[in-house]
Amino acid sequence: MSTSFEKYQKRRLISSYFSVVISIALVLFLLGMLGLLVLNTKKVADHFKEQIALTVYLEDSAKEVEIEQLKKSLAMADYTKSTNYVSKEEAAKKHSEEIGEDFMDFLGYNPLQNSIDVYMNADFVSGEQVDKIATDLTEKGFVDEVVYDKPLIALLNENVQKISFWVLIASGVFTFIAVLLINSSIRLSVYSKRFIIKTMQMVGATKGFIRRPFIWQSIKLGIIGAVLALIGMAAMLFYLDNSFPQLQLTADVNLLVGLFLGVFLIGIIITWLSTYFATSRFLNLKTDELYY
Repeated sequence: MSTSFEKYQKRRLISSYFSVVISIALVLFLLGMLGLLVLNTKKVADHFKEQIALTVYLEDSAKEVEIEQLKKSLAMADYTKSTNYVSKEEAAKKHSEEIGEDFMDFLGYNPLQNSIDVYMNADFVSGEQVDKIATDLTEKGFVDEVVYDKPLIALLNENVQKISFWVLIASGVFTFIAVLLINSSIRLSVYSKRFIIKTMQMVGATKGFIRRPFIWQSIKLGIIGAVLALIGMAAMLFYLDNSFPQLQLTADVNLLVGLFLGVFLIGIIITWLSTYFATSRFLNLKTDELYY
């Protein structure tokens, strides 16, 4: 009979530990992924900014040497990430492919112009800076006009600011919720042993002696949960990096190591503090208060 009861108690204990570990792992995984999002918000925003092209249309009378000089000066400019020269013949061929017929057969000539697509570094993609760059380029005599999507730049910058703000708010709220969830799981685990705690206290065990095994056990559960969370984060990061290589999510190794180490330490610190305060609560309760 006693053997069956001991087995039942052992199963309950293992089930309790398992639920605590899973709770910790899930919360830390979500917290880590949110941290990854926060750290890469600027990188994602910069990626979209750098897809916006400023197109410089050249006069047909522009000399080859002038075009080459402009291409070199643009390539060396601080605001330039990359450039792409498109001749009027290439532009005509591409346009014909898009519409499905050769429009020059009807017109008898090529109305398109030679152009240079300038993709800028993200820090320069703002309305004021792009306006200044466009004005400087337009002042060149062989430049016909400079075209870019001004409303899109304004909308992109506005949305980036809004998203960054709400991501920070969500991070703060979720961190608070994560602490509460892990704390609740630990408290429930300690609650199931409240009578053992009081019994040890009644036979003369000190508070530190009683706390020590509970804290150490919780730290071990926190470590296991943190390791599971880190494995999940690594798998998700590997998947995202393969799906969106242009974002270069794994490029900054030091940042990722810091994030993973932070998640691991959070798992240990929260479980330690939660166990400390949970055991202190039951140590300070009177015996008749344990039943409520």
